[in-house]
Amino acid sequence: MESSGRTLVCSVLFLDIVEYSKKPVAEQLQLKQAFNAALGRALEEVAPRDRIILDTGDGAAVTFLGDPEDALFASISMRDAAAALGARAGVNLGPVRLVKDLNGQVNIIGDGINVAQRVMSFARPGQLLVSRSFYEVVSCLSRDYASLFRHEGARTDKHVRDHEVYSVGGTPRTRRLSDTISQNGGRSGFTYWLRGMGPLGLRRSALLAAPLVLLLIVAGGVAARAVFEKPAAPAPVVQTQVAPAQPAPKPAVAPEKPAPAAEKPAPPAKKVLAARQERKAEKAARLELAIAPWGEVLVDGKSRGVSPPLRVVELSSGAHTIEIRNSTFPVHVQKVQVKPGEAVRIRHRFK
Repeated sequence: MESSGRTLVCSVLFLDIVEYSKKPVAEQLQLKQAFNAALGRALEEVAPRDRIILDTGDGAAVTFLGDPEDALFASISMRDAAAALGARAGVNLGPVRLVKDLNGQVNIIGDGINVAQRVMSFARPGQLLVSRSFYEVVSCLSRDYASLFRHEGARTDKHVRDHEVYSVGGTPRTRRLSDTISQNGGRSGFTYWLRGMGPLGLRRSALLAAPLVLLLIVAGGVAARAVFEKPAAPAPVVQTQVAPAQPAPKPAVAPEKPAPAAEKPAPPAKKVLAARQERKAEKAARLELAIAPWGEVLVDGKSRGVSPPLRVVELSSGAHTIEIRNSTFPVHVQKVQVKPGEAVRIRHRFK
């Protein structure tokens, strides 16, 4: 495998059958066969090159090398089958390394799979839990996805490490693009071409949609500017037209209608937006991160995600203790003092 020996950021699904070792051997065999069949059905829509499956005896660990949606749909499918199997599941998005084991087969090591196992250990039979890093990525893909998650709070593992976990309930109403294509176009025609990968590892459908999205953003910006700037212009025009219309013989009558001139003109829309942005900037400070090769970021003892992909963390003003953890290297600790609206940058390379 070309990626062997490299560190990648992937989604990892960890599963096990609760109290598997306490059951008779004959029952273990039946449960494992049913478990393997359910996992096979859950992974039907994921290409073999985009997944690596490790058998853990009482369960399995599946690493998804491609779309995080693959991990979401596969884990939901296994959650639905877990009621009859007594299985539980945990999903994490984090760094892993692909290595060869003693038999020359591909194996997975790293913090990404370790955290997935910790998250799974907090779940009840039939429950699916995900880490904060996986939630932050997938919930941004669709409102339909975001509605699936419910925050369960922080859990502490045996190594006294805190994990923010989210439970997954329900099933997405919308289907993935790959599901729609498989039903309508199969492996031929324009729809299958759209499903393929283009430059930079992006789907061709995403590359075709990018110019349209850019055009919509520009059009929205022009429309918003017109809406905000248009009300400020007519105010002086109304005043210049009303003044000459008053009769010359009775100049004293003019003050009888002072209402339009007496009203204080509204501040320009640009000034209002600028004032709002200034007030918003004063509320929070920014912590900008540049970590290599990767590290879990903890602010005052609470995990805020893995960098990369995490680049910016919002902080309240005052003193904070920043910890950057990598399972292979010693912990990097740095104290920062931030002011409202201030940006503080931390650069660190584990060696």
